[in-house]
Amino acid sequence: MSKSLVPSQALDFLGRVLMAAVFVNALPGKLSDFAGTTAYIAQRGVPEPLAGFLLACAIAVLILGSILFVFGSNTRLGASLLLLFLVPTTLIFHTFPVDAAFVMNLALIGGLILSLSRSTAAAVPTFRGLRSKAGIWRA
Repeated sequence: MSKSLVPSQALDFLGRVLMAAVFVNALPGKLSDFAGTTAYIAQRGVPEPLAGFLLACAIAVLILGSILFVFGSNTRLGASLLLLFLVPTTLIFHTFPVDAAFVMNLALIGGLILSLSRSTAAAVPTFRGLRSKAGIWRA
């Protein structure tokens, strides 16, 4: 790998960290007020038992998707999981009436779609790759 790719890899990684920060930031409220969030989901027309199940699934998808998107060897799975969360969330909670989060979610959806179309399978540096570049002996 040429040295000219290293800055683009760093910028790619930074971009993924910043995008994932939006999803990670959504987690504390969902975790600390699970019952309140479930009630809010139920107010939007989702039956109560299903709302709790969907919220638990959403939390798992947010955690796993964010980790895979930032640190995974192939970011497509992470981006796909985050889209799996974001598209229905946007349609259910931010479309009628349209609010400020709707526009932000559209931007995030666009960024995740770009991530899918321009997969960064080798963007996360590995210690093996760094050692080989530096000429460090491997055990």
